[in-house]
Amino acid sequence: MSLESFAFNSLIYLSLGIVVILGIGLVTVVTLYLIDITQKRHTIRRNYPVIGRFRYWFEHLGEFFRQYFFAMDREELPFNRSERSWVYRAAKNENRTIAFGSTRNLTEPGTVIFMNSAFPTLEEDATQAAPLTIGPYCQKPYTAPSFFNISGMSYGALSRPAISALSKGAAMANCWLNTGEGGLSPHHLSGG
Repeated sequence: MSLESFAFNSLIYLSLGIVVILGIGLVTVVTLYLIDITQKRHTIRRNYPVIGRFRYWFEHLGEFFRQYFFAMDREELPFNRSERSWVYRAAKNENRTIAFGSTRNLTEPGTVIFMNSAFPTLEEDATQAAPLTIGPYCQKPYTAPSFFNISGMSYGALSRPAISALSKGAAMANCWLNTGEGGLSPHHLSGG
């Protein structure tokens, strides 16, 4: 066997190998496409056949990329990764009573920790919170009736019923309602 025939045969076998690999890849992609467009469980895979499967892989790898290259779990706005993960679990009707976990130091004295409760506290078991005094040694200290309040949100994106509900809830809880950058509207005042 001469060198030329060996090179020619090698080239033929290499070409056949590449064609077989491409054929297997094409059959695999077509099979995945047909599976994805006919299944009814995942809308991402149904709307974006084959490439929608990469979402789960990227979502899994995302926590490693965020940790080293982008943002930490609680730096993303308006909803951080922990909150979105909880919403995804709730949407899939999975267990949503598990603790969020925290990347913050919770061992410092005075750190507020919300504990999960399967049932709300009964009215007769509730204790009245003491008012919070801001600037107790000032000439005119301010005493706030509530420690927790409703922070400023993009109220321009919220509907009138949503703002009214927040206003009425703040009135019931005796807490502040921050109007945010949008300013005060009649809906903010509907709670009293």
